[in-house]
Amino acid sequence: MAAGKSSCDWRFDSGRPCLDLVATGIGTTGACELLDCAERLADWLVAAGLVPGGTRLDVVDETWVVRFRQLRTGVDRLLTAELGGRGAGSALERVNALAAEAPPGLRAVRGRNGKLVRTLSADPECGALLAAVARDAVELLTDPVARAGLRRCEADNCRRVYLDTSRGRRRRWCSGEVCGNRERVARHRRRAAAVAMPDTAVAVPDTAAAVRDAAVPTPDAAVP
Repeated sequence: MAAGKSSCDWRFDSGRPCLDLVATGIGTTGACELLDCAERLADWLVAAGLVPGGTRLDVVDETWVVRFRQLRTGVDRLLTAELGGRGAGSALERVNALAAEAPPGLRAVRGRNGKLVRTLSADPECGALLAAVARDAVELLTDPVARAGLRRCEADNCRRVYLDTSRGRRRRWCSGEVCGNRERVARHRRRAAAVAMPDTAVAVPDTAAAVRDAAVPTPDAAVP
């Protein structure tokens, strides 16, 4: 399996590799499991920039998928705990354990056009790539400035966590082009529906006045 152009329409709106990994899970955008096989995981590793394009990824198998999903769960729980001001428990220990491993080594080699290109210094290993993502999570959550920019998407059907680096940090959605556009379209439709609604107000009779009128005898009905 050669790492080349991804066959999936991956999104990398979150701002960090560890957040992009969490975004592949079920329920983050209302979508299904994105890392559902070894081939998908290999695609994601290249698209996320964790391995250079052209790297042979024949070693990626279902055990890699299971381990990356486990890391994803740990990072997700850790992020949720941080955003909620709670302790992360065993999730922090798992992420720290993976981050303690060495990440992949890199080297520069001459490409076909004579320019330097990035490549791995050894065959890709699952533990090393897990370490790269886990270290990114540790660096993110121990950086006060970056941690203060963590947000959860405000769209109705999205729970992605993203890093808000916008001016004034007023970003509301993980992606203005995706979730932001959906919310704007939905808001426009609601407004259009409200304008199109006919005036259905119905006059309500004054029953109290009717009772009072019935209780007062008219001159014609007076008893002599």
